[in-house]
Amino acid sequence: MKTLSANERNLRIFKYNNSWYLTVIFAAFIGGNDALQAGVPNSTMGPPEQAKTSMENWLLNGQSTLIFQAQPGFHSPYAGENSLPSDDHVRETFSLDIYAGVRLWEGAELYGNMEFYQGFGFHNTRGIAAFPNGEAYKAGSKYGDVIWPHIMLRQTIGFGGEQETIEGGLLQMAGKVDVNRLTVTVGRFAVFDQFDVNAYAHDSRGQFMNWALLDAGAFDYAADAFGYTQGISVEFNQKRWGFRWGAFIAPKESNGIDLDWNIFRQWQQVAEIEVRYALNEHPGKIRLLGWIERANMGSYSETLAHPELNMDVTQTRRFRLQGGAVLGLEQQLGINLAGFIRIGWRDGRSEVWQFTDIDRSLSAGLSLKGKSWGREKDTVGLAWNLEGLSSSHREYLEAGGIGPLVGDGRLNYGLESVIETTYDAELRKGVHVAMGYQLVSNPGYNKDRGPVSIFSARLHFEF
Repeated sequence: MKTLSANERNLRIFKYNNSWYLTVIFAAFIGGNDALQAGVPNSTMGPPEQAKTSMENWLLNGQSTLIFQAQPGFHSPYAGENSLPSDDHVRETFSLDIYAGVRLWEGAELYGNMEFYQGFGFHNTRGIAAFPNGEAYKAGSKYGDVIWPHIMLRQTIGFGGEQETIEGGLLQMAGKVDVNRLTVTVGRFAVFDQFDVNAYAHDSRGQFMNWALLDAGAFDYAADAFGYTQGISVEFNQKRWGFRWGAFIAPKESNGIDLDWNIFRQWQQVAEIEVRYALNEHPGKIRLLGWIERANMGSYSETLAHPELNMDVTQTRRFRLQGGAVLGLEQQLGINLAGFIRIGWRDGRSEVWQFTDIDRSLSAGLSLKGKSWGREKDTVGLAWNLEGLSSSHREYLEAGGIGPLVGDGRLNYGLESVIETTYDAELRKGVHVAMGYQLVSNPGYNKDRGPVSIFSARLHFEF
């Protein structure tokens, strides 16, 4: 993972801030009331407790999240470049977002948000494949930086018939929409905004904090070092099912900040089908997702075959295809209890390009609302994930290779697993505090190190 100087990072962020679509979003807001026309949104983004159901023509929202994580130390007979240090005890991350949206014409909505972020994960977000803090970017900042995570245009085309109410969120205007509809989104956003979405494990600011619980750990979705990309997505929705497809650009280098704008050279396509059903009147959803990507990736087996390369996988880079699949299930089990399962697979022959060193992933968990003890807005969560590697990826790390997040210099291989439990309490409307605990076994897939106990505290508010 390339480390950027402060000047390099600020210059690249400045380039994002001066994209052509930034001018478009400001022009739309300056247009004022003339731009506020009727339209309909697509899907809910934001927690249910902040939902609004009346028709909205514009929005201006914000959020802030502060996370502290601490680990008291653990067994560490040796360490490598990407090993989690046993004496890295306390880390914090902070984010502050301003969200804006406006209806432009019938069915069209323009959204954008600016984010100030500060802080680091443990060891600059390295050492654990299923990293414990979903707010920790791979491009951390000591004093804080500003980025533009979302600048996107959404066009919804309704086909008539039955309608449903879409609840408002931080980046979603409330309103009514035809159930039978087509929605196109284009601009800068995150792949996980629309793919592999799970109602109970998808938001580090209000649910679980571990990376591999927010999305399938093996889903190497297109993204820069901040988790965002540019692209287009298309969704066709029916009452009992939906289909989504998206095409996105990939970073020039593994986990890099700069994206490759040559869409014929480096790209990713994602497709997902979702089926909705009910068991004993309790709703559930099954999702099957697949993706394929072309990027300038190195090969683990080719690197192993040439000792003179000194385990430098970048020396074997050429344009290759990689892909994978995710099967997800979410199910309401009672009035206040729900569960989820995700299974992920990545081919694992080429180097990880965007997310983390996981080729096989399994996660499951439960989410319980606090109504039974008089705290209806509180949530208790308990979840578990298990991560593994392909054979060539494993052999590469055993020989001393380094990945985006892991690499101890040597490896006594074992499946990495994480148990996370969290309690999120609403202090008042829009203000939440959470306490959590994670137990990481075989951090970085190494049975010689760990286990690691991680204690978390989170303060989150929306306005």
